Amino acid sequence: MREGSETGRTRVALITGANGAIGKAIARQIAARSEFEVVLACRDEAKAARTVRDIVTATGNRTVRYELVDLSRRSSVEALAVRWRRPLHLLVNNAAVTPRRRQETPEGIELQFATNVLGYFWMIQAFTEHLKRSAPARVVNVASYLAGDLDLTDLEFRRRRYNNNEAYRQSKQADRMLTVAFAERLKSSGVSVNACHPGDVRSTLSGNLGFGGSQTPDEGARTPVWLAVEPAGAEQTGQYFEHGKAVHCPFGAQRAAVETLYQACLRFSSMR
Repeated sequence: MREGSETGRTRVALITGANGAIGKAIARQIAARSEFEVVLACRDEAKAARTVRDIVTATGNRTVRYELVDLSRRSSVEALAVRWRRPLHLLVNNAAVTPRRRQETPEGIELQFATNVLGYFWMIQAFTEHLKRSAPARVVNVASYLAGDLDLTDLEFRRRRYNNNEAYRQSKQADRMLTVAFAERLKSSGVSVNACHPGDVRSTLSGNLGFGGSQTPDEGARTPVWLAVEPAGAEQTGQYFEHGKAVHCPFGAQRAAVETLYQACLRFSSMR
């Protein structure tokens, strides 16, 4: 039986990066389940409104809406959390960027690290109390098997020459590590935190990285959605999944590095 259907309770899902190929497919597949109210966290209002219309038309679920937020800016994330008035049973962190040249946010943080890593960190941090109050709840971090190159002494490519592929791999390694850090902190609160590799989908993101994709967006969304709605996503926490199966993550096993990264993200959180 679907989680929530036994009691008829509406479950609220918040999905970042829902304008993109995989994000939209994740949102549509979750919205197709009648027990879910789905909120798209987007930066571009015109695209967000169009995506909402498309999902409502495709699923018939009229409890789909959007909220505007810039995941690369902590103040924007916090403002979203402050105005949030609904329960939150599911947070899917999916938003990512892969700019081909090094860019910075207005706060001076390298853009890919700010969006792909700190965006995940800030969303979980800002919505922790909402998730706890709504428990059982879940966080699904969309990561990648393209992970590696993390340099804890140069997270923003200030010393290294910026390469968007290397920066992306670093960010996905960090997402997998932060999954472990938050899972440990939330394990007694009824909130599970897991990460996964989606499918290989042709998208703006993959195009910027210089490769295509062999799967449709719906195929790419399969594992994130499985973690979001099926029992395994609640029964396990701190795990990394590929193709619907838990896979050993060597990055998450590096507990000292995980804690160092978590503390580094906390220091970024003090920036205004």
